[in-house]
Amino acid sequence: MLQKIISKAGKSLMAGVLAAGLISAAGVEAAASEADVPVQEITQAIEGMGHTVFPIGKDNVAYEQYFTGKSYLAPLASGQGIGLSNVTFAPGTINHWHIHHKSCQVLVGLSGTGWYQIWGQEPQKMMPGVTVTIPEGVKHWHGAAPDSWFQHLSIMQDGAGTEWLEPVDEAAYKALK
Repeated sequence: MLQKIISKAGKSLMAGVLAAGLISAAGVEAAASEADVPVQEITQAIEGMGHTVFPIGKDNVAYEQYFTGKSYLAPLASGQGIGLSNVTFAPGTINHWHIHHKSCQVLVGLSGTGWYQIWGQEPQKMMPGVTVTIPEGVKHWHGAAPDSWFQHLSIMQDGAGTEWLEPVDEAAYKALK
């Protein structure tokens, strides 16, 4: 199962993550086998865009009211003061404006094309390898481009809270190029 999740391009990154102790190989396999989502279909779609390294996770039902479409959440590590999750967004899925309290948020683009925006600034494109730090207490949103699956890592301090706000203006999002 692990080989289905890890693409050839992502093996060295996963090896580093495994070596760093952020997640075990058994943890990756367990997350994939327990997922309530069509992991193979999503993985194939993302691999078609380049690669996927981390498990897709489960349908993000706990937060679906704050997303415009389907998203999937794969917690990879928590405790020791930090939380690390892979978030997978279906094409056209973004989250609402929100603010994180008690932590900044680091986003690391993994696959596909996405967007993020900090309140008062222009939207910025996210691609694999792009890293963004959203300061604590700053209003922002992020998610997939209208025509692309998108994955990013989300890294925050344990115990951080999220204040969910209004949806992103749909017309402004659809106008992004």
